[in-house]
Amino acid sequence: MGSPRLPVEPAAARRLLAPSLPLPLEAAPPFSPRALILDSWPGRLFLAATAIKLVIAIWRRLANVPAAIQIVSSLATIALIVSVAALAWGVFVRVRRQLLWRVRRKLILSYIFIGVVPAALIIVFCLIGAGMLSINIGAYLFKDGYDDVVRNAGLIADAAIGDIGRAADTPKGVLDRLSTNTSGLNYPGLSLLYTPASGDAARVARAGRWDHAPMPTTLPMWVTRNPKGFTGTVALPLPESPGQYELVVRAVRPGRSGFVVVDVPIDAEMISRLFEATGVKAGHIGLTGRANRPGDAGSVAQGSTSLFGNSVAFFDTIDWATGDVRRATVSITYRMGELYQRLARAQQVQIGGTLSASDAILLVLALVAGLFVVIQIVALIMGLALARSITSSIHELFTGTERVQHGDFTHRISISTKDQLGELADSFNQMTGSIENLLLTAAEKKRLEEELRIARQIQMSLLPRGPLDVPGLAINALCVPAREVGGDYYDLFQLPNDRLGVLIADVAGKGTSAALYMAELKGIVLSLSQIYASPRQLLIEVNRIISANLDSRSFITVTYAVIDLIASTMTYARAGHTPLIYMPGAASPVKGAQILIPNGMVLGLRIDGAEEKFAELLEEEQVTLYPGDIIVLYTDGITEAMNADSDLFGDDRLSAIVEEHGHLESAELRERILREIESFVGSANQHDDMTMILIKVQPPMPARIAV
Repeated sequence: MGSPRLPVEPAAARRLLAPSLPLPLEAAPPFSPRALILDSWPGRLFLAATAIKLVIAIWRRLANVPAAIQIVSSLATIALIVSVAALAWGVFVRVRRQLLWRVRRKLILSYIFIGVVPAALIIVFCLIGAGMLSINIGAYLFKDGYDDVVRNAGLIADAAIGDIGRAADTPKGVLDRLSTNTSGLNYPGLSLLYTPASGDAARVARAGRWDHAPMPTTLPMWVTRNPKGFTGTVALPLPESPGQYELVVRAVRPGRSGFVVVDVPIDAEMISRLFEATGVKAGHIGLTGRANRPGDAGSVAQGSTSLFGNSVAFFDTIDWATGDVRRATVSITYRMGELYQRLARAQQVQIGGTLSASDAILLVLALVAGLFVVIQIVALIMGLALARSITSSIHELFTGTERVQHGDFTHRISISTKDQLGELADSFNQMTGSIENLLLTAAEKKRLEEELRIARQIQMSLLPRGPLDVPGLAINALCVPAREVGGDYYDLFQLPNDRLGVLIADVAGKGTSAALYMAELKGIVLSLSQIYASPRQLLIEVNRIISANLDSRSFITVTYAVIDLIASTMTYARAGHTPLIYMPGAASPVKGAQILIPNGMVLGLRIDGAEEKFAELLEEEQVTLYPGDIIVLYTDGITEAMNADSDLFGDDRLSAIVEEHGHLESAELRERILREIESFVGSANQHDDMTMILIKVQPPMPARIAV
């Protein structure tokens, strides 16, 4: 027969968890547009000036405004400008503070200014440079090919006027022969004309299509007065489209008896010829202040937006009727790979004075490069300034923590910036200023812990102490509160006529209030146990007494059993408590562990009709005891022990352990149960009081109880 010391508190059955919760970080001050408008002088000035301007505007529509009101309107306008400027500055300051409040944002901006911005500027610079270079090259190649057309037209005109002056052939024969001989130039629209100086229409000769414009049988004076003739691009007005012109490469050469005119129209066929010769395709062709012919074949290039595939070429045109010079523009498209294969010479178009288009592009590139260098320097300075601000603040914080570590709580960190580091410095200064209060709080906490330790000792003293020797019974018990004090309670006490009272209870909740209710329950049960032999009657009376004293939010669950050592019986009643586990021994006719759950509701409910309902539901049952029988009474802290996955230990698992290890001594069985609970719970913390009474029936002995 075992005679353990009660209560038993194995170290493995108790764990304390002290969670460490992160402190919330204070957020940056929120930006409120409403507060900026209504709670600041610029906002109020803005509202007042706007209202005045609105009233005066309505007044102007209804009647004449006096001069004094005009002055007020001017003052309101000035006030409106001042308030808008001040509000804009206020918004900028608040947005900047909001953006730069966090250290992480400062670092990101530092890296952007130091690393990303320069790289992006270099890339953009290279792209712009390459684009401008491609524009210059494309324009150059197109202009070179176009100049070849102009030059060839002049050579054909020279050959025609020379042959007409020397050969015996007629002008018509000369022109036909030249038209045939120049077919290798692949100028589909090439047209030739000979017009006599006398103006005799009968002697006019022509060759080619002459479908692009009327034949110039009569030449303007600005051409006839030039002894060298003319070679270039002329703008011919379109009779069917007033205000629009057609561009034609024309060469005129004077002779002894007349003039030779050579035309190469700039039509779709000629544009294709230029594309084959230069690799650059002309698009929209227009004159300054004028439009080219609608539906021109070059319009296919419109809409292209590639940086490296578009350019514009410039050349001069002559108004055929007046001799006025006009600037023509041609949008061109090309491929970079073909351009580099056709480079010949630089573009020679002049832009005012002596500055060429290519020189202007190089000048723009130089200006952009200088601007990017300035931006790079400014970005580097800003990045270094931000980095220095961060590192200096961190150094101040490090110095402050070092001083505090050595016991200097009077040190204060001087960081004046209104950002996250400044807020951290303020918090640090407040913390060091509150060290004395924290030490006092720690001392007070220690005092409270000592008082709770004493309260725990007092509570444990209310439980059975010392060896309990009951002939015919081996009893072991434990009580482990989840906190310093708890609401679980058990007791074993002697009753008249060789009977033993066994009580186990659980007060709702934990802590000091539950412990006080537990002490009150102990006194009531000990008094009534000497009066009422029936567990049911005792619990009914306990419920009547204690319900008047319990808090309305509290209740108690109880199992009370009376073991008759002479009759070898156990009579018990359960008031809402956890079940009993009864494991019959080898001598018992019943086999297998049983979970006994007689009906009954909790003690102490303060609701209407609860007392009558309690007596109605409470049941009293009795079992016959045989040697080897095991009885286990426990609180819900045993079966509701949870693991990390929130799974419950459960009544079935406890019953299975008792059934499997029922052959062990009561002390060994108790330790086995605790080890199983510990293994199941693992690293999870204890969340409820754990109390258990384990009774094992021994062979019959003289009926005597010595407590």
